This record gives sequence, structure tokens and C-alpha cells, in this order.
Amino acid sequence: MSDDAAAHAFAKLQPEDILATMHEMGFDCDGRFLALNSYENRVYQVGIEDDAPVVAKFYRPGRWSDAAILEEHDFALSLAEQEIPVVPPLELGNSTLHHSGHYRLAVYDCRGGRAPDLDNYELQTQLGRLVARIHLDGETFRFEHRPRIDIDSYGVDSFEYLLENDFIPDDNRDAYESVAELVLDGVEACMQRAGNVQELRLHGDFHPGNVLVAGEQLHIVDLDDARHGPAVQDLWMFLSGDRDEQTPQLAALLEGYQSFRRFDARELHLVEALRSLRIMHYAAWLARRWDDPAFKVAFPWFDSRRYWDDHVLALREQVALMQEQPLEWRDF
Repeated sequence: MSDDAAAHAFAKLQPEDILATMHEMGFDCDGRFLALNSYENRVYQVGIEDDAPVVAKFYRPGRWSDAAILEEHDFALSLAEQEIPVVPPLELGNSTLHHSGHYRLAVYDCRGGRAPDLDNYELQTQLGRLVARIHLDGETFRFEHRPRIDIDSYGVDSFEYLLENDFIPDDNRDAYESVAELVLDGVEACMQRAGNVQELRLHGDFHPGNVLVAGEQLHIVDLDDARHGPAVQDLWMFLSGDRDEQTPQLAALLEGYQSFRRFDARELHLVEALRSLRIMHYAAWLARRWDDPAFKVAFPWFDSRRYWDDHVLALREQVALMQEQPLEWRDF
């Protein structure tokens, strides 16, 4: 299979392709399907005759190797075996990764729910416990085929890609280059203050959209961005609002976390650094995917002057935030 042919098939994926692929895999589809909120891959809820629907995830060609995808699957399966409520891929025919023509896909049980309420401290404590249990497994060994969350891949590479490919309007270019360099300096300073913290296998993209709350049950989904990084990477995206609002949220998260695994308080120096890298990485991600028609439909504001004004402003705010003291937390 050529990369160009796979990319073309992925870009032109149609409902009949989805249903034919699922039928080939042995699913008796009832013709219903629903596109779910995913842009990096193509993810669909597919109806099954006389059974519960499933979720089919078609992987974007060229992003991950088969080996890297299978590492993510093995991680999810290991967590599920420990009764951590991660939704793992289904093993069909002795594999979780399936090839059909130009497509690579995985199939999951369908789980529903709402996004978590970040002001619900009891829920935050529950999330902290689950993250700690994920990390206990995550520190047992390292990925072989998946990268780190670091300043080079998330920051420097993003900065260089945007400048080299002329995505930034001329009127914003100098301001972006100047503030991005300050951001990268600030990230380096935060990392120096944190010191040599442990890196482990992470969910990597653990934010409220990847947690589904159904009554008393939580479901953790989408480990597609699983990488190596500091433990706080799987915690900071559950902090919202200003400093006064984030402080009790952090306390609730870490109350739960520490009931299973010790948290290194030095990692709090990394919260705003990781947020800064995510902002830079997100802009470059949109730029790298801009040839995909789905991105132009979903993110029409990306190539506007207003977006880049706001992006530069957000980076300036991050420069200031990285110079402040980290959130307070007492490790009793």
C-alpha cells in the first residue's frame, strides 16, 4: 500500500466505505452511523443489527506506525484488565488493529456520557485516583515506538513549521516570532526549576472531553496521544479558571492521586509550561492538517487575522504566567 494511496482513501472515506469495511470484519451493520468529534482520525458510531452500536476508528495514514498504535492498544488493555475504566479496543481475530484495503482501524464498545463538572471536587478526587492508577501501570516500562512530550516536538518544531510554511500573516509574523521565543525561554526556565522529574507512559491528552460521566460511572477514552512525559501532564487540563479557582481543584485532584501514588510537587512548576507548549502545538497541528478539507470546515477561523492576534495574545499571557509562582499545594 502506498502512502499516497492510503492518504487519498482516508480523505475520500465515505459512508459506504465504512459500512463495507465493517461488514468485511464480520459486523452486521444496520445502516446507521454517526460521525463523532474527531479530526485527527475518523471516528464513527456504527449501528449493529440486534446489538449495541460500536465505535469504529479509522487511523490517519502516516501519523503512527502499526507498532506505535499497538503499543497504545496494549496500554489500554492493560489498564482495563486492572478495572480502570478505560475503553480499550476490541480484540477481533487475535488483533486489535485491522487492515482493510487502504484503511487501518480499531473497533470499540460504544460508551456514552457527559463531560465532567470541574467544580465537582468529589469527581475531581475520583479522577485523581484514576490518573494515579494509570500512572502506576505507566511507570512499569517505557514505550518503544512513541515519543515524549517535550519542548522540541511540541514547541520548537511547531514554531519552525509555522514560520517556514508561511501560515502567519505578515502583520503578525514579527510579533509571533518574538513572543514564541520568549515562550520557549520561559518553558526552559520552568523545566529548570522543576529539575529532573520522572517521565512515564501517560494518557497524554487527558482533558474533560476524553472523560465521559454516566451516573456514577466514568469512562476514559482516546489514548491516541499516549506518550512519555511528567505525571502532571495528565492532571493540569482539569484545572480551569483563575488561580483561586484552580487551587481547590488541584487539591481535590491530588487528594485522590496521592491515595494511590506519590505526586512530586516540583512538577507544579511545569503546569504553565505544558499549557504553553500545547497552545503552540495546537496551532501547528491545524497548520499541518490544513490541506484536509475537514479542517477548513471545522476551523474556518484558523487563517484569519483575528486568530493570529488572539494566538499572539495568548502566548504573551503565558510568558507572564510562567514567571509567577506555581499553584500552592501542601503535601501532607
